Amino acid sequence: MIGFALGFSGVATCIAFALRLGGASLVRTPRADALHDAAEGIGGAATVARLLEDRPSLQPSLGVVHAALLVAAAIPSSWALAAATSGVTLALSLVALGVALVVLGDTVPRSLGRNRPRRVAYRFARLLSGSIRVGRKATDLIPEEDAGSTGPVDSADSEEIELISQVLEFTDGIVREVMVPRTDMVTVAASDDTDRALDVVIECGRSRIPVTGDDLDDIVGVLYARDLLSLFDSGGESRPVSKMMRPAEFVPETKKVSELFRELQTRKVHLAIVVDEFGGTAGLVTMEDLLEEIVGEIVDEYDEEEVLVRALADGQYLVDGRLPVDELGEILGRDLPDEDWDTVGGLILGLAGRVPEEGEVFQLDAITLTAERVQGRRVSRIRVDPL
Repeated sequence: MIGFALGFSGVATCIAFALRLGGASLVRTPRADALHDAAEGIGGAATVARLLEDRPSLQPSLGVVHAALLVAAAIPSSWALAAATSGVTLALSLVALGVALVVLGDTVPRSLGRNRPRRVAYRFARLLSGSIRVGRKATDLIPEEDAGSTGPVDSADSEEIELISQVLEFTDGIVREVMVPRTDMVTVAASDDTDRALDVVIECGRSRIPVTGDDLDDIVGVLYARDLLSLFDSGGESRPVSKMMRPAEFVPETKKVSELFRELQTRKVHLAIVVDEFGGTAGLVTMEDLLEEIVGEIVDEYDEEEVLVRALADGQYLVDGRLPVDELGEILGRDLPDEDWDTVGGLILGLAGRVPEEGEVFQLDAITLTAERVQGRRVSRIRVDPL
């Protein structure tokens, strides 16, 4: 009987492992990729594409079934251990059992699945489909609101919920998602003089400006507007920017936003240069950029409001290429693939697989995307037709 109980627990743990592995892969799979793979006849891709039509319900549904499997694995194995051991040995065995269930049933498969989108989800498509079907029926039994709560959510509570949501996103975000891209950076050359640098500061309204050496990938320092003003206030003569600049801070684009925020606070630095995996300049990030991820856009009386989305009379939208993909998804009320790119311009480049021509049209599900303006290698304006 003990052997049967342990065997049952092992089977339940294996199923939980497979479900968590496939589920983690599923939520990281762009639906557009699944549809493309389904068109090529790859097994399981069509099922995955169908499941991704209702992406918000995936994790709750899978979570219910996964938790039930872990409970089903824990109960008989705990009984078997209690029947076979006692005292300190039993206590240690139960602790080891709990750790094993968490590691094998959740932590390890989730990590593996996140790093293997698409293929793993396709392999476990039938298991995922059946589990989601069962999970949805189970979650339907859970009331969405308290029985005593009949009125609308208070606006203060709504703001609180939104703030908490933004804090959670801030914790999980990486620097690449919030930085100013290199194409939008304002810089001065180390060979420029302070007169030229002051003109740039006045024109762009920046308090800190990166200083370049040979090119944009060679950032040699940061020039502070305050240092320039102090120089001219004291009546000092113009001098090379290289004599006035301060050392620059460099951070990788994959660094956690929350970690960078603490580091900038500790070092009392307000601007850092973001570098990619090859050491090139990817962009820059400021303390203000990080704070805006929590409290929203910070605008002063000198900031000019940037319109990233403009609604057209025919129901279409004219979108700036820098608009985040998830914001466009919210406007359209649809889930758009954002695993491999952050902006709508990046989405167009991903769909094209190259730099598109102006006027070139791309289809994403029922959405038509037209590259209205292409500047160099950058798609700067897109027309969106949500048919």
